[in-house]
Parts: sequence; C-alpha cells; structure tokens
Amino acid sequence: MTHVQATGHAPATRAVLEFRLHLGVGLTLLAVLLAGPEQLSSPIMALLLAQGLFAIHRGPHLNRPEDLTPWRHVRNASWFFVASSLLRVVREVGGLPDSLALLPDLLTVPAYLLVGLCFMVMLRQRRADDDDSARVDALLLGLSTAFLTWTFLIAPNLAEGLSGSRLVNAMFPVFDVTILVLAARLMLSRGVRQPALWMMVLACGALFTGDLLYCLREALEVGGIPHRLVDTSLMLMFVLLTAAALHPSMRTLTEPQQGVTRDLSRGRIALIGAMVIFPVGLTVLMPPVSMVSNLIRAALCLAVVLTVLLRVIRSNNSRARAERISRRRVTHDTLTELPTRELLTETVTLWADRAVAERLEISLLFLDLDRFKMINDNWGHRVGDELLRAVADRLTQQVRAEDVVSRIGGDEFVVALAGPPSERLGEQLAERLIAEFNRPFSLSIGDVVTSVSIGVAKSAGDVRALDLIRDADTSMYKAKSNGRNMYALFDASMRDQVQDRVRLEQALRGAVGRGELAAHFQPIIDLASGELDGFEALMRWHSPELGHVSPVQFIPIAEETGMIEEMGSWLLRESVRQLAEWTARRGPDARPLHVSVNVAVRQLRDGSLIRLVDDALRDHGLAPSALWLEITESGVMEDLETALLTLDALRAMGVTLCVDDFGTGYSSLSYLHRLPVGIVKIDRSFISGVGENGAKEPIVRAVLAMTRAMGHRVVAEGVETEAQRDWLRDQGCDLVQGWLYSKADLPANLTAWIDRAPALSEA
Repeated sequence: MTHVQATGHAPATRAVLEFRLHLGVGLTLLAVLLAGPEQLSSPIMALLLAQGLFAIHRGPHLNRPEDLTPWRHVRNASWFFVASSLLRVVREVGGLPDSLALLPDLLTVPAYLLVGLCFMVMLRQRRADDDDSARVDALLLGLSTAFLTWTFLIAPNLAEGLSGSRLVNAMFPVFDVTILVLAARLMLSRGVRQPALWMMVLACGALFTGDLLYCLREALEVGGIPHRLVDTSLMLMFVLLTAAALHPSMRTLTEPQQGVTRDLSRGRIALIGAMVIFPVGLTVLMPPVSMVSNLIRAALCLAVVLTVLLRVIRSNNSRARAERISRRRVTHDTLTELPTRELLTETVTLWADRAVAERLEISLLFLDLDRFKMINDNWGHRVGDELLRAVADRLTQQVRAEDVVSRIGGDEFVVALAGPPSERLGEQLAERLIAEFNRPFSLSIGDVVTSVSIGVAKSAGDVRALDLIRDADTSMYKAKSNGRNMYALFDASMRDQVQDRVRLEQALRGAVGRGELAAHFQPIIDLASGELDGFEALMRWHSPELGHVSPVQFIPIAEETGMIEEMGSWLLRESVRQLAEWTARRGPDARPLHVSVNVAVRQLRDGSLIRLVDDALRDHGLAPSALWLEITESGVMEDLETALLTLDALRAMGVTLCVDDFGTGYSSLSYLHRLPVGIVKIDRSFISGVGENGAKEPIVRAVLAMTRAMGHRVVAEGVETEAQRDWLRDQGCDLVQGWLYSKADLPANLTAWIDRAPALSEA
C-alpha cells in the first residue's frame, strides 16, 4: 500500500517542482528584461518564449487532466503568440514590408480567441449553479472595464481617424475585456481556487496591462512608457499562462466543482461599489465629446446600473429560494419526498386545535416494515431505498387527498387522518394496508413481499401531537410482539409495557462487560444406555437493578437491538471453555461429551460466526464434533441462502448442527432436506402429552419415523415424567432432556453428572 501511494504522489510532486522552477526562472528573466541591459532583451525574450512552449507541452503530459481540450487551445494560442512576437522583432528591425506591417498584430487575434475559448470550456466543465452570482459580478466587471476602455482608449483612438493599425489597436481592448470577463467568471464562481486558476487569472491581468500600455504608447502616443515595460507585461502573461499548465491543480479546472456558498466579502463589496461609482461618476463629470461616444458611454453606464439591479433581484430570489429549499429539506424526506416528523407534528397540532369544535377524531397509523433489515443485508441499501420509495407510493395511493403520509425515519411511516369518530377511519385504513402489503412490490431485482406491523392511536384533540405519535409507536410494537403482519389499537396499559421494555433494554446494555450473564447447562441423556451424552447451554441474566430476568423477556429484546450477537458470542466461548474443563476432568477414557449452543438469526447472517467457532475450539483444544449449534427453522427461513453458506461451512469444519423447536416453524420436509443438520430437537409442546394416549403422539411418532429415514438423530425436549421417557424410548427416540433428569443449572451444581453415571436410568 505504501508503495502504491508513493508511486501515485510522485508525478504530482515532480509537477510542483517543475512549476516552481519554471516560475522562478521566468520571473528572474523578466526582472532582467525590465531592468537589465537593452542588448539582452531579445535573447531573454527568446528564452522566455522557448521556456513557455516547453511548459505548455510538458504540463498536460505530466498532469494528465481528464479533458485536454482547453489546454490544446492554450498551446495553440502560445504558438500564435510566439509567431506574433518574432514577427514584431522582425518588423522593428525593418525586415517586414509595409504591406505586412499589421501581420504580427493580426496573428495575435487567434491567440486571444483561443484563450477565450479555453476559459469557456473550463466554465462549461465546472458546471456552476444557476444561482451563482459570479455570472452577474463578472458581467458587471466587464461592463465597467468596457466603459473605461471605451472612454480612455477606443474612443480617443478612433477619434484620430480610421486606419488599419488603429482599427486593430482598437480591437485589442475589446478582446481583453472579453477575456477578463471570462476569467472573472471562472475566478468568482463557487469552487476551490487552486494555484493554476490564480496563474491564469493573473495572466489575463498582465495581458490587459500590456495591451493597455501598448495602446497608450503606440496608438495614443503617450510618452514616458518604455517599450520594455510593454514587453515585460506581455511576457509575464506568457510565463503565468504556461505555468498554470505545469501545476497539478490544473486538473481541477476541467472538473465539476462542489458548490460552496460564501458570504459576500468586503473586497468583493468594494469591487462592486467601484465598478458602479466610476462609470456613473465619469459620465456625469466628463465633458461631452461626440454624439456617438456620448451615446455609447450612456448605454454602458445604463447597462452597469441595470446589472447591479439584476444582481440585487437575483440575490433576493436566490435567498428566498434557498429558504424554501432549506425549509423543504427540514419538512420533507429526501428519499421519498414525503413529509417528515416536523411537518407531521405541525399538521396534527393544527388539526387538534379544531378537533373539539368540529368533533373530529384524529387517527395516527404508525407503520414499520417487518424484517426490512434482512432486505438491506441481502440485496443492499440500493434495493432497500427502492423498496422504501415503492412503499411511499403505495401508501399515498391508499389515502385521501387531505390525509398526511410521512416518513419519520428508517422503515417507519406514519399516516395521519381526521374524521368523525363513527367512521373508524384508522382501523379501516389499517386493515386495508395489511391486505395491500400482501401484494408484492415490483423492484429491479424482481417481486419482493414484505409485511407491515401497524400501531393505531386516536385523539379527540386532547393529546399533543408528539404524545400521539409515541402512542402509535407503542401500539406498533404491540403488533410486532403479537406476531407481525397485523395492527394493534393503543390503550393506556401499553405505555407501561413500553416503559418496562425500555428499562429492561437499558439495563441489558453492557451486561456482558459487567459480568452479569451466566451460562447454565441442562444434561442431555442417551435413552438407550441412560448415560450422559452432553449438555445444552442456556443463557441466564441477573441484573443488580432488576434481579433475575427470564430469558423469555430479555432474549427477544437482545435479538431486536442486535445485542444478541455479543451475548451469543460470549455464551459460545464460555460453553466451549466449560466443556473443555469437564472433558479434562473426566479423563481420556470417559464417554465423550458435547455441548449444544443456540445460534441467533443475526449470527447466521454474520460471516464472523465461522471464525468465532474455529477460534473457540482451537483456544481450548476441543474437537469440532463436541460442539453442537442449534438453529431455529423460522430463523433460517428468513434468509435461507445466506444461512446455508454459513451452515455448510460449519458442517465442513466438523461441527454438528441441530434444528431446534422442530414442529413450531415451517416443519417442511423440503426445507429440512436442504439443511445440513444431524440432529432434530422436538419441541416440548409436543412431548407434554405423550405416554398417556395424548393427541400429539401420532405427530411425534411421525416425526421420529421421518427423521430416522433421513438419517438424523432426535432429541426430545421437556421430558418431565417416566411415562414420557418410556414411551419415547419405545418409539426409538435417541436422546432426551428435561426436568425428569435435571433443570438447567450452574456448572458448580452439576459435578455429580461429571464425576459419575446418572442415578436415573432405565425403569
């Protein structure tokens, strides 16, 4: 990585060094040209021209911008400039006939046009915003400069009489003003101002200065302007323009720029003021010259005033537009264009103000997509965003024009309605939406079905908007806990339940780090021999604040919040460590034991589970076959393909996989056949009635036959009576666990199982 970075920075570093060398040598030669001996002027100018040509060819090759077009224009302009300069030298020594005396000046015209074209290409590539005030400011600068140029250069020049040389000399200020406007437009536009841009803008300033001095000296015959001062200004332009091509920042001049809104600086305010005051003041103070000149001056002065007025109008409109955009960003979701929580709250508050007088009932539906995270994890956030937009469209289609559909975050939407209490608008819409979400959404990856859980809360105007949203949110969680894909109507008791849940969640955070979790183990018995075969590890939590908390309470919260990943990792490592300790205690001749650990759905979708298992087994020197990992059918089916990748890798390691709570989930032979499992655990709800001619005996008998045919071993959970044990043994069940043998307990209380054979064996 270091080598790659160093290689990438090398051209940029070399370009900066060559830029500094070019600029240093150029400025030194210019100083000699301005103040040195007259006889050195021609050689120095030749050196400067050669140096500039080298730089304009070298820079684009070294820096490799994405678009070479503007730099080709500068390169071609440089050749015209060099040819013009050489011909001027020839003209000065009398080497050009009178018929070609204008040729050096005429060759300068394409150079001006090409430089202007270069700026136009850069402006088009940078893609400035429509509201960028640089356009108006650049126009203002151009009009003011045009006014001064006409007043002091062009009009006096043309007043002396029209000739070829005077007409050409009058053209130069026009070109200069045009290029200055383009350069100012580029300089004042939003975006980063890089050294290359500064070089080009300063080059335009030097060009304008040189042409101004040339026009004053040659056309208007103003004395006291040395010839070498004109040459130095024009050569400075050439040095700066070609230096821009050498600096690495030249690449940014043809790249789209991020808009940066800046306050109007003092310097820019002073510049705008000067550009307005000077033309208007000069128009008032200067005496009339000719009708044409006065009309042009008046027209330019009027254009300056109108441009200032235009800038004020645009600035005001831009500010108003920015305020509207800012307001919409706050009140509308950028992804779905639906109102956000703020606008929803304002609307419900307005409804509440008139609800009592008009006898209205306000209903809020809080919607949450079921298992939306699985869609994001499986297909990526692009598909997730696509689904959210489709949900927004479907919700909008199902409501009235006066209702409000909002997205308040993530996959959570709220619909607000108001109407007579007798119409039960909230319940009717909730039922309709539950049915609508059974229809698939057509996305770029195909049809996707996602159910929705809805909480409904009502108010007659006596509940604040935020409280009503909270109540709808509370009832939505109730709908999720009842099994998802349904709606629940809020009642006051739910608020207490939510508060208890929040308190439980807060207490659970950090429980692993604080050492509040404990691993309990329940023995698993081989029915045929009555010997201990292994243990199931179960997580228990004792909170200093809440005391002993049932797994039924904290496990679902851990799964919803994602804390189950850290807690599950801790349980797996602790279980492997404990089994390794027991195995060493029993000695090499004892029957091998296993430990069975539950794996959460989130862990199956996380590729780190494989590494976690491998590290835990290696750290404690335990064989992979000694570890059983239990998965639930419903958890696997949420994302079967991803789960299979993890499960296949675990089985390849030699870990035994178990289907837990068989019979309570999909219970499909086709799914069971696809899963790389070796153990099937029958849920305790099916075991409770066996051995006493219970109604579930045929189901258990069928499961045993089916799994035996597929080559799987079976563990029966929840065995509590000898009758259940005997019946299961007669049916060929392999393993059992339950209170008949032992409850799940701390390792310190299970030493009897480790040190000797179990006391309870065959009856």
